Amino acid sequence: MQKGGEIKDTVKFRVKERPYVLPLLLLVFILTFFISFALGRYPVDPITLVKILLSRILPLEETWSSQAETVVFNIRLPRVLIGAFIGAGLSLSGLVYQGIFQNPMVSPDVLGSTSGAAAGSALGILAGMGYFSISAMSFLGGITAVLIVLMIARRVPGQPVLGLVLSGIMISSLFNSLLSFIKLVADTDDVLPQITYYLIGSLSSTRNSDLAACALLITVPAIVLYLIRWNLNVMTLGEEEAVSLGVNTKAIRFTAVVCATLMTAVSTAAAGMIGWIGLVIPHLVRMSIGCDYRKTIPATILMGSSFLMLVDTVSRNLTTSEIPIGILTSFIGAPFFLYLIIREGKKT
Repeated sequence: MQKGGEIKDTVKFRVKERPYVLPLLLLVFILTFFISFALGRYPVDPITLVKILLSRILPLEETWSSQAETVVFNIRLPRVLIGAFIGAGLSLSGLVYQGIFQNPMVSPDVLGSTSGAAAGSALGILAGMGYFSISAMSFLGGITAVLIVLMIARRVPGQPVLGLVLSGIMISSLFNSLLSFIKLVADTDDVLPQITYYLIGSLSSTRNSDLAACALLITVPAIVLYLIRWNLNVMTLGEEEAVSLGVNTKAIRFTAVVCATLMTAVSTAAAGMIGWIGLVIPHLVRMSIGCDYRKTIPATILMGSSFLMLVDTVSRNLTTSEIPIGILTSFIGAPFFLYLIIREGKKT
């Protein structure tokens, strides 16, 4: 975009000069990655882990057991990577939505993608579908909900943000009603417990096949969002200001919503409804590094990935039976939400 230079020179953003934050977050990500392998019913120490991983590309002498290699490649590595991608996707979705809607209380389910995905997966479970079909139904449900929201919001051209928010609330309510009806007619001995467990959110049911979908549908939107980072920066100044600076607000908003929806939908399809990450992590990032998307996007990816990997590690080791991570994220997110309310109240 030719006007990019003008925008860069004209717009001033709240930037905190803390060059150590991103390297520190990268270090935390690496440490969390190794901790996720070191803790568990079958722990793998960091040196052995590195050797096993490198053995696929280098001719190393095998000094580890075949059981350790099986645990790394078939159980622990796919789960850890899926958790990292989902944490990054949900956190980045929350960051984008909060910027687009200029509302610090917005989370990735604002446009109904989470409710649509939950209803789609519940419908798949009720119909007795297999794992892949249920995941596909969940993903399609999330996409369908947001598409309906976008179609309705087009009828409110004068106030696009308000139209999106109100449409999202309405569609979320409709899909939640559908979900309640599915739970009502589901078999209480078999189907209903499956739906309930899915809605809590957990990585225990993820499979190796989920890794490719999560990697593709989270990495590509994240790259697109980083490429339009300057436009996102300008849009935080307001609709009229962004238009006056030459930003096509409709195109940027549509692109951002589509990218955030894809990341939210695939995350919900793979691991169920994991709340609060998309609300908490963006706030922590902005508090530590400022509001410039050039820095907040990579920082959010690193912090979100580390957070969910750490929470999943705790859920696997806290008790003898695994605790769904949706419960743990709620324990962390709810007090933080209360803190935000009190903090905003003091500003007024």
